[in-house]
Amino acid sequence: MRLVVQRVSEASVNLASQRVAQIGPGLLILVGIGPQDSHEQADYLAEKIAHLRIFEDEAGKMNRSVIDTNGEAIVVSQFTLYADTRKGRRPSFISAAGPEVARPLVDHFANLLRQKGIPTQTGVFGEDMQVALVNDGPVTIWIERD
Repeated sequence: MRLVVQRVSEASVNLASQRVAQIGPGLLILVGIGPQDSHEQADYLAEKIAHLRIFEDEAGKMNRSVIDTNGEAIVVSQFTLYADTRKGRRPSFISAAGPEVARPLVDHFANLLRQKGIPTQTGVFGEDMQVALVNDGPVTIWIERD
């Protein structure tokens, strides 16, 4: 599993012209799933994200988690995180899991965040979405779990 985690002031996801998700301060999490990924990786990463100290405390130090700040999250499936650009000019996505593997794991990951008390919305799996965000900091972190 590969995640791109962005600390945001706000974020939203639109499908066509309809808003399907919107949050204030919190995390926008782009999730890529590989064919060998499992619930174990999702469990580990949800725990990691829930307690990742990337929000500032009163002294301006990154010492608070999304839970500590009562932040929200949007989880968006993004197979392009498994792009292979080593050959040619067109990325290959053969390293990304198919929908039958990816969809349940993305849903499981989002549900785990909810179980940890983080209000979590999602994009629409497999659809062409428009994702908007105001990156706070900017803080953007790549996390991978094999």
